[in-house]
Amino acid sequence: MEVSMALSRKTFLRVLGGGIVVAAGAAVAVPRLDAMPASAVEGWRGPGPEEADPRRRALAWALLAPNPHNLQSWSVDLSQPGAIVLFADRTRLLPQTDPFSRQILIGHGCFLEILSMAAAADGYRADVALFPGGEWRLDRPVARIVFVKQPGIAVDPLFVEVPRRRTVKGKYEARTLDASHKVALFAGYGAPALPLAIADEPGRVDRLRALAVAGSELEMNTARTHKESIDVARIGAAEIAAHRDGISLKGPMIWALRQTGQMTPEKAMTPGTLAWNGGRDYALGGYGSAQTLQEYPEMAELRAAMHRETGTPDGAILQMFFRLGYAGDPGPSPRRALQSFVTV
Repeated sequence: MEVSMALSRKTFLRVLGGGIVVAAGAAVAVPRLDAMPASAVEGWRGPGPEEADPRRRALAWALLAPNPHNLQSWSVDLSQPGAIVLFADRTRLLPQTDPFSRQILIGHGCFLEILSMAAAADGYRADVALFPGGEWRLDRPVARIVFVKQPGIAVDPLFVEVPRRRTVKGKYEARTLDASHKVALFAGYGAPALPLAIADEPGRVDRLRALAVAGSELEMNTARTHKESIDVARIGAAEIAAHRDGISLKGPMIWALRQTGQMTPEKAMTPGTLAWNGGRDYALGGYGSAQTLQEYPEMAELRAAMHRETGTPDGAILQMFFRLGYAGDPGPSPRRALQSFVTV
């Protein structure tokens, strides 16, 4: 089977999303070819019946938290009875695009929130002490969590949504945000120290989108930051099953490109190749949105522009920028096995 190098980037994306392999000028539907391996997403079922320890049951849910590049940079020590000590896994960081591990720590915050929800659903209060070893560095814990039995503890209604949470990397629907949904989002937001804003005015959305695209372009055209993503790209079902982390690239077109030698890490690093161009359109099609918040030197100008556009005060840090809207269910992202997070 041969894939023509003349295949356009738009066709690349259309084929990638639609389950079509181009073969000798014909289109053959093979929607399950190179599909997500079941073993890579088994964690989305939650804790298994063998998990008797409430800490491990809560951890089984917490590892479903969103996190940068799906590195799952969590490491837990269970040596203290009734407690969890959470560390950042120093082998799973993003030193080029996240030099201060700000994004990594946001992923830890997501982990802790779901952990607390899961503990409550099991009848426990999770008492979380942040940075118990003092100012954080990689050899110090991010948090220490103590489980306290508390019958009748309230369960966050969002907990039932945890196994349905998805990372949408494709297109959103064109319709605007429903006003009642906007009201509900603000009503349910419980972090007054971190103000939340929703931009839905067309002109402002266009400006923010342009900044997001520019950030994606800059990251991809800066060799060291682009390589950081390529290094954690899992190309094809076999790699996804072996690693169960990182950026998953799968499906019929990826399979075809791998078979013909067009999709390799080396090709993905080379401007002008089909792998490069397809990856660029994949990123710009919706995967990336927060690149302009990253703190490496080349991004400084765009980051300042984003702060101005969002009205972020001087001295403050815009922590998160994300798309909000409606989209189909893309399926779950890979997760490693629970035991791989437990160091002690």
